[in-house]
Amino acid sequence: MPSSAKQNLSKFGNLIELQTSNIAYPAISGHPDIFFCNFDSCLFTAPNLPQEYFNFFEKNSISFRSGKKMVESNYPGSARYNAVVTDDFLIHNIHVTDVVIKENVGNRFWVNVNQGYARCNLLALPGKRFITSDRGIERKLLNQQAQILYVNPEGIVLEGFANGFFGGCCGIFQDTVFICGSLQYYREGEKVKKMINSCELQIIELYDGPLTDTGSIVFVPG
Repeated sequence: MPSSAKQNLSKFGNLIELQTSNIAYPAISGHPDIFFCNFDSCLFTAPNLPQEYFNFFEKNSISFRSGKKMVESNYPGSARYNAVVTDDFLIHNIHVTDVVIKENVGNRFWVNVNQGYARCNLLALPGKRFITSDRGIERKLLNQQAQILYVNPEGIVLEGFANGFFGGCCGIFQDTVFICGSLQYYREGEKVKKMINSCELQIIELYDGPLTDTGSIVFVPG
């Protein structure tokens, strides 16, 4: 995340940057959506998250539960926590999802997709509305009568790759979608604005530059 984006994001809470080594491959080693899945005011975490983060959660009374399987350097072991959980759905490649997540989603409907990196590729909005950069996820959610906007990931920055994905640029806190970058640099930016505004959500663009896949922006209550 560019320094100006970090500075702006820190105005809304205590900004904690994730850093790991020798776990996931370098391009995603600092990506929250590789190590965390959050729903029902609880943070589900990889058990091999560095201890300093567990210490921080305990010190700040952040509710968390450790999963069973560790994050590994290669897929599918790198995607076990990259699920999307909404009020209605668990959306992930279910064969990859850590069992602790599956045990705690209650009666939510499991939408099994081929994409293991579901959170990278999907932003869940209120009212069964979604923005995705994966056609397979789009098809599966359309079968669930959801409203989907597909956006091409071309032009989204992820160091070491041709592009990142839209979901990985974003996070939602209260009534605001935070985006790492400015939609004016994204060729489908107006479509994104229209979709988000239809949900009566605000948009905060964290810096003046191209959209950057930071592995999602995860907000957790303290």
